[in-house]
Amino acid sequence: MVTPAASRKAVAHLMDHHQMSERRTCKAMGFCCMAIRYETRRSDDHDLRERMKALAHERRCFGYRRLQVLLRREGHLVNHKWLFRLYRGGEVDGTQAWRA
Repeated sequence: MVTPAASRKAVAHLMDHHQMSERRTCKAMGFCCMAIRYETRRSDDHDLRERMKALAHERRCFGYRRLQVLLRREGHLVNHKWLFRLYRGGEVDGTQAWRA
């Protein structure tokens, strides 16, 4: 199994040293051109994470669903699955529910 980064390097090497086109190089090596051209898009969500932590600290008994409502009211579009992963993954401090 070859990683995408390694396959990109191999394609770039062949393109530089043998003056081959990207399509021809990918076809010769058996790679998909779209996989070689693909670039990940990282979202800059640092402010959103900090706001979520602040809200969770202010309202300790609120769960992730209620935090999502508060964040949406402030204008943040938040995926509930992403929010749950952060909430349960320990990125939000002090979010344990009250137990009697």
